[in-house]
Amino acid sequence: MAITPVTTLVSQAKEQIETLLQEDAEAQVEAGTAQFVDIRDIRELKREGCIPGALHAPRGMLEFWLDPASPYHKPEFITDKKLILFCASAWRSALAVKTLQDMGFENIAEMEGGFGAWKKRGALIEE
Repeated sequence: MAITPVTTLVSQAKEQIETLLQEDAEAQVEAGTAQFVDIRDIRELKREGCIPGALHAPRGMLEFWLDPASPYHKPEFITDKKLILFCASAWRSALAVKTLQDMGFENIAEMEGGFGAWKKRGALIEE
């Protein structure tokens, strides 16, 4: 049985979604027009820290938390702000943004390089 490699799925998703440079994503959040959404596992947040003010939605619950018809819906995700998703290295976030687009979400993007790149460039992190 041949499967499509995850690297192919990520590449295909990135061709169909908006990816923002770190500085552009940060500027939009600071301007109040966007909201960071951290989709990493809670253990990653505890181990690596997090971006101040980012909402947390673990990848496994993301679609359920954002869907207003879901019994797991979280109202804090209903906003006029652009949701900027990120994970550790911008693989999960690419797939997540593509899935949310398929669900009908339009004001959504991912942040290039993810949290790993954020940390590497010395941007602000909460422990």
